[in-house]
Amino acid sequence: MQVLRYLPNLFEIWRDEFRGYNTQVFRRDLLAGVTVAAVALPLALAFGVASGATAAAGLVTAILAGFIIGGLGGAGYQISGPTGAMSAVLIVLASRYGVEGVWIAGVMAGALILLLGVFNLGQIVNFIPSAVIAGFTSGIAVIIFIGQIDNLLGVTTEAAENALVKLTHYFRFDYAPNLAAVGLSALVILIMIFWPKRFNARFPGSLLGLIVATAVAILLKLDVPVIGSIPQTILLDQRLLPTNIPWEHVGELIMPALSIAALGSIESLLCGAVAGRMTGVKLSSNQELIAQGLGNIVIPFFGGVPATAAIARTSVAIKSGGATRIMSIVHSITLLLAALVLAPVISQVPLAALAGVLAVTAWRMNEWGEIREIFHRRFKSAMFAFVSTLIATVALDLTQAIILGVGLSAMIFVFQSSQAKVTFAPVSVEKMRADGYEMQYDADRILVVYITGPLFFGTVNTFNTVLENLNGNQDIILSLRTVPLLDTTGISAIENLLRQFESEGRRVYLSGLTDPVRAYLERSGVIHHLGENRVFWSAYEAIMAADHYRANIKRQTQEYEEAKMAHQVNGAST
Repeated sequence: MQVLRYLPNLFEIWRDEFRGYNTQVFRRDLLAGVTVAAVALPLALAFGVASGATAAAGLVTAILAGFIIGGLGGAGYQISGPTGAMSAVLIVLASRYGVEGVWIAGVMAGALILLLGVFNLGQIVNFIPSAVIAGFTSGIAVIIFIGQIDNLLGVTTEAAENALVKLTHYFRFDYAPNLAAVGLSALVILIMIFWPKRFNARFPGSLLGLIVATAVAILLKLDVPVIGSIPQTILLDQRLLPTNIPWEHVGELIMPALSIAALGSIESLLCGAVAGRMTGVKLSSNQELIAQGLGNIVIPFFGGVPATAAIARTSVAIKSGGATRIMSIVHSITLLLAALVLAPVISQVPLAALAGVLAVTAWRMNEWGEIREIFHRRFKSAMFAFVSTLIATVALDLTQAIILGVGLSAMIFVFQSSQAKVTFAPVSVEKMRADGYEMQYDADRILVVYITGPLFFGTVNTFNTVLENLNGNQDIILSLRTVPLLDTTGISAIENLLRQFESEGRRVYLSGLTDPVRAYLERSGVIHHLGENRVFWSAYEAIMAADHYRANIKRQTQEYEEAKMAHQVNGAST
């Protein structure tokens, strides 16, 4: 199997990671794993519900992801599980196809992510602009918040095809909020906001909020919806089986699977990039994708939902002193013990309390630093990409939002690149003389033209427009030193220029060719047509060659005229 060839790479990662491992490092991993589990427990429960599945499904996902993805991942610091971003995609999928659709799409997405890793496409995330990533992260935050309004208010409203339609349902005012649920939601939100950050690393405010809200609901006997039964197992009764696969809908699940795969890959690799900067240990991108793929193929068969690396939990793990993937396994064992021992208590957690956790999480998941940077500095293209991607994420789906965002960013880049500069520099006789070369010909007949930026379909119009206005008797030297690339349109523009100048008896010289540009000009036949005697490394050399050529032509013309005149004189005397 293709995947097996990556085992040596995984063994190397393990070897480097556990070199010098001792009891002191193990204690750090143990403490970090327990700490992360405390952070992950309320989030796993909340994201399970937010995904359209159950709290138990979220817990099973976190447990299995910690074992499988954490054990096989591309770095020891990655902590995977259900996430808010993923739940925003899954809730829409669950409303259309049920939890079986979520499982099938999860397995398909896992296979796609696995293939990305196998075919060394781990750097694909680098092609998505940061403004686009910030845009769909904020869009996902909006989806999560809108998806939790029912639980925040303690009501049940009509399902909708997307978040915007769902939001409009609340303006019908055909529901009566459950004040007890609203109060519990507010209580959890306030605890999470005002819980001191210095305590959060050891005892997260989200967990405290759930404990307090659950205690209040039980003591006051509040009539609010709760999580319900939590099976004391990781093999749920509701899980993917060959007998419950909705084969008639598999074709329809291809696009949702692409969304899940795109999000899982992007979020995991971004998490690795952030954590890599924090630790100084680089993530093996392809190995991480293989682990994410395998994990997401397996998890649905236990009843879990798609998982991905979680930046918040990973950063907590690193800040808690964790050093290796042992902390991910410890975090899973701790969550498993919680499921086995605390299931009766967890089952009494109000859904309104989970909604409060998700509301604060949705706010905090926005990349506020990046957003402030974009709008404070008034980066218009980035602002446009951010807003467009945010709206597309909320109104459409993640795959379409990413495609739209990347497409818009590409168009903006092309537009900005098309603002190429074409500048003229008349030959300075004084400068040439100072450098030891005395011009032999009329310097006004030679002009250096500097091209700045890529010469491609977006810039050719500028190139053509400027050169059309050149004096009709000058030879030109095209300096391409700052041209990083050409395309076929740029090649055609140069060829047209050559034909025009040659028809007028003028010459074109090239200077400052980079290796990629020279290779493209050679393959197109331009250099062969010009000849190597008109291609130079510097404009200075090209000027001397042009001057020498014109001086020779002038001298030959004079000699011809003198010979012709002498012949006429001799003929007349004869």
